[in-house]
Amino acid sequence: MFRGKSRQTDKLDTRIREALGNPEWLQGIAVKPDGAVTLVIDADPNALDASEARRVEAEARAMNVKGVTSARAMLTAERSPSSAHTHSEPQQRPGTQRVRKGARLSDEAISQGQPGTPATDRIPGISRILVVASAKGGVGKSTVAVNLAAAFAKQGLRTGLLDADIYGPSAPTMLGTSGEAPQTNADGNLVPVKAHGIDSLSIGYLSDPDAPMIWRGPIVMSAITQMLNDAAWGTPDDPLDLLIIDTPPGTGDAQLTIAQRVPVTAAVLVTTPQEVALADVRRGAAMFSKTAVPVLGVIETMSWFEDPTGARHYLMGEGGGQKIADALGLPLLGQLPMLSEIREGGDSGKPAAAGNGSAANLFHEIARSVALNLDSLQTKAPPRIIFED
Repeated sequence: MFRGKSRQTDKLDTRIREALGNPEWLQGIAVKPDGAVTLVIDADPNALDASEARRVEAEARAMNVKGVTSARAMLTAERSPSSAHTHSEPQQRPGTQRVRKGARLSDEAISQGQPGTPATDRIPGISRILVVASAKGGVGKSTVAVNLAAAFAKQGLRTGLLDADIYGPSAPTMLGTSGEAPQTNADGNLVPVKAHGIDSLSIGYLSDPDAPMIWRGPIVMSAITQMLNDAAWGTPDDPLDLLIIDTPPGTGDAQLTIAQRVPVTAAVLVTTPQEVALADVRRGAAMFSKTAVPVLGVIETMSWFEDPTGARHYLMGEGGGQKIADALGLPLLGQLPMLSEIREGGDSGKPAAAGNGSAANLFHEIARSVALNLDSLQTKAPPRIIFED
């Protein structure tokens, strides 16, 4: 069941399911108190015309149900019928739902998600794209991405944030927008959710937080492509100054899709000081080097903990960020100590950088360093990453 459903919406949910015949392809229904209904339909990537016809028919049937004021069906393409009955694919138990809300992946987006599609020169409405990446999870990458976006927005830049971490979207929580859902404009494009001066899109707005995302490579790539190209980020006359992309950890399909097929301006790497994280940073830097994406520098998180006496304790190691930056021939853009304000801001949906205080100042300093390095790309060659034996 969807969160926050009333008895009235439960009844409407039941009537809609009965009107549709309780089909297996119906993944879920979202019913708003005003009678607006969203249907999530399992589409076959190999028969998109038939799936589109099914979507139109489902909307029409839902509109005939008493109490429904509007109906919108969205397609997902998690699996194809040809693979749904093989032993390699997990079988869905009767009565279960994999994704209870969903984003429709257009034919164009699905085709763009296939291997071999070249990147476009520029995405309309976006001036520059900055990727925040880490080759290892748990280093605070999403915290850095959200707070950098908040810092740039507070400095007067029109800023967007794309949470491309499909399997672990955290931007809605950190921005305090977990209950929001993007709307569509007259052109059928997604309208980003706005908070703290940031325009944001995330798969977290479109999926149940308790449902696992079991999408595989091509569908992950298609979802990212559509959130980039089929969204109202800006206009030619009023573009975003900067879109920040929070990538998943690692160097897999999603990361390569962004590095190879998105006109990325530059990337920054996030790491903790510990040796285990540093080894993974080298892999991430190597991926960007091979895909010709300039890396502006390294941001170190969890650098130290300061006790009430002012003494610093290097719980995760000391100097690791500077060490890996020097080894790669990159600048260290900043160090972030363990501060309760940063953690509390992320948990409460109020990014530290959107406020005032020592934590906000740290993020604003890093944002200024990033901005200066972005500007320098226009006048000189990007830094060359060095890999030593």
